[in-house]
Amino acid sequence: MKLLFVVSSLDLTQPFSATPAWWQLLKGLYEIGVEVIAAPYQGPPVETLWWRAADNPAQFLGDTFKAGRDLSRRFMKPARADARPAEGESAADRLTRQAAQKLVAPLWARHLDNLLTREPDIDAVIFLTVPLNHLNGVAAQLQARHHKPVFYYDGDVPASLPNMQGFATGFRIYQGADLSEYTAFISNSAGGCQSLLNLGARAAHPLFYGADPDVFAPVEGAEDIDVFFYGHGREYRDTWIDAMLAEPARAMPEAHFAVRGTHLGDLGPTRLLPYMSFSKLREYACRSKINLCITRGAHAGVFASSSSRPFELAGMARCIVANPYDGLETWFEPGKEVFIVSSREEAIDRYRWLLAHDDERRAVGHAARERLLKEHTFRHRAAQLKGIVAQYL
Repeated sequence: MKLLFVVSSLDLTQPFSATPAWWQLLKGLYEIGVEVIAAPYQGPPVETLWWRAADNPAQFLGDTFKAGRDLSRRFMKPARADARPAEGESAADRLTRQAAQKLVAPLWARHLDNLLTREPDIDAVIFLTVPLNHLNGVAAQLQARHHKPVFYYDGDVPASLPNMQGFATGFRIYQGADLSEYTAFISNSAGGCQSLLNLGARAAHPLFYGADPDVFAPVEGAEDIDVFFYGHGREYRDTWIDAMLAEPARAMPEAHFAVRGTHLGDLGPTRLLPYMSFSKLREYACRSKINLCITRGAHAGVFASSSSRPFELAGMARCIVANPYDGLETWFEPGKEVFIVSSREEAIDRYRWLLAHDDERRAVGHAARERLLKEHTFRHRAAQLKGIVAQYL
């Protein structure tokens, strides 16, 4: 099988949180024998051992827009997510969408048409979390001309859906889009698939996040951090950041709490660790006796809406403590492979018990890694994606 991807970004230096996951997914496809071509929607093409990079035909326009947006954000207070209209879009969002449809979509239509013409053995095209409503009509044109399935994979469901607030730092991707022009949608959320069908998708398939166990592998060394959290922003999880991190840190002065992240608010005596590179996450996590998985409310409240962090922590054989997360048991067994706490008091009690029982804590981490190796690596996800595509060939 040969697949052509249009990926939101391939540049790990840019703040697109899903980019590491897409690297692992494309690598997983290579490992099971799928030939992959990847073209970035934002930023430069990046060639690797696992895929062949194709050009970004709108790189200049994208870089210009990003530079302007970054500059404006330096001088303007970011919009609060709860100030955004739930179903509609702001004037700025609408102008951005209209400009992209006029200037960017034709460039991508020609570029992908040329790639499919030159390489007719490409089996399918997959748009991977690019702004859906920037490229109206492109999928329909490709199917009409080349008679190949075209898929859209949204890795941000349900937060991306129009009935949600969306992220203040991101695009509103569904307003003005026609979901029916795609052969099928793929979603990180099992519970979100029905929402995609309601919005007009012809079919919807869940495909969860995972982790590459060679990338997210345990590292031996001293565990000099008691409780650790890695994440950016309080959006949709401020209550649990306070209940699982800030308040326990104040209540447990004998324990060493640490975070690596930004815009997390007042965390009391919690230590902020420096950012050095994405790869530093593994060192920080493996130095920590307890790793927190604080999932945003949008994901935690819709059944089996996967995010990367539980799988990454499981890959590193970490002891995971999570906030209530609808469907977490789909991937890991509570009490055996992950712990769930439902209040500040329960979090403090759980931390104290785990810090006093090293063998039990480590056993839970090892059980989580075994579960990941059995069911949740990106090779598993790649095989599942290959199976979804094969249904439409």
